[in-house]
Amino acid sequence: MIELLSRTDSLNQLQEKMQEYLNNGLQLGWLINPQAQEVEIYRPNQVVEIVKLPTTLSGEKVLHGFILGISFF
Repeated sequence: MIELLSRTDSLNQLQEKMQEYLNNGLQLGWLINPQAQEVEIYRPNQVVEIVKLPTTLSGEKVLHGFILGISFF
């Protein structure tokens, strides 16, 4: 699951949405925040990982071999 925070979105609402997805079986989620130039990575039963200025995101075991290139302007 990928959520992209726009300037008109509420960060708190999208974070709650990501938690809801986790509660419903999400195995890996990325909340991309271009304004803060960071990505929140959501995994079941883990603390949300926040990565500043990532250049790639890995699909890990969920999407083995998948790499998403990312660039913040």
